[in-house]
Amino acid sequence: MSEGLVIIPTYNERENITKVLQKIFSLSVVFDVLIIDDGSPDGTARLVKDHMVSYPNRLFLIEREGKQGLGTAYIKGFRWALEHDYEYVFEMDADLSHDPDDLVRLYNTAREGYDLVIGSRYVKGVNVVNWPIGRVLMSYFASIYVKIVLGIKIDDTTAGFKCYHRNVLEAIDFNNIRFIGYAFQIEMKYTAWRLGFRLKEIPIIFTDRTEGESKMSKGIFKEAVWGVLFLRFRKFKQK
Repeated sequence: MSEGLVIIPTYNERENITKVLQKIFSLSVVFDVLIIDDGSPDGTARLVKDHMVSYPNRLFLIEREGKQGLGTAYIKGFRWALEHDYEYVFEMDADLSHDPDDLVRLYNTAREGYDLVIGSRYVKGVNVVNWPIGRVLMSYFASIYVKIVLGIKIDDTTAGFKCYHRNVLEAIDFNNIRFIGYAFQIEMKYTAWRLGFRLKEIPIIFTDRTEGESKMSKGIFKEAVWGVLFLRFRKFKQK
């Protein structure tokens, strides 16, 4: 068993999942992968089961009934990772917007002593490919808004490409995590920061999906905007 687990939530990612898995399992560092599928009608879970034959004891699958939200998928994965004694736990999208090669950079940085390492689109300029300018501006200024309101010293607060040391996940009470969309990503970073863990951003290039459909919606973005105000006045303590 690897000491690193990559958690990938999926919903209708049949067009991308094979490429993602092949790239991860070809890396110089050995990672295990946990797919959490929310009842994809396109057969994503069935395809993952086929791949599990080729990657025994390295590829795992949790199937859930219907779309339950990104945040709940990751929390399900975090609990599973802790139960199975993984030291480093990664979040990653299924659509190749996150380059699997960067998993090694996240891992190596975490091993330098950081508790949460973030693959950042904005720590060195704006490194986003194939997004319309309106979405780039929305995402960029959303991160600035979060920094101002919460005072957190992170440039990409909504980033979803991350590596946690297990100590962070053990310290966070998942029952108190409220949000399920973009605000979930903000809430987890802010909680780790408020609990005194060491956070580090490393630059990545984010490339928008070329296959499948985006899961972004106005409701998810609205949750993030109002969720930040909620977090600003919330008290934090280790469980």
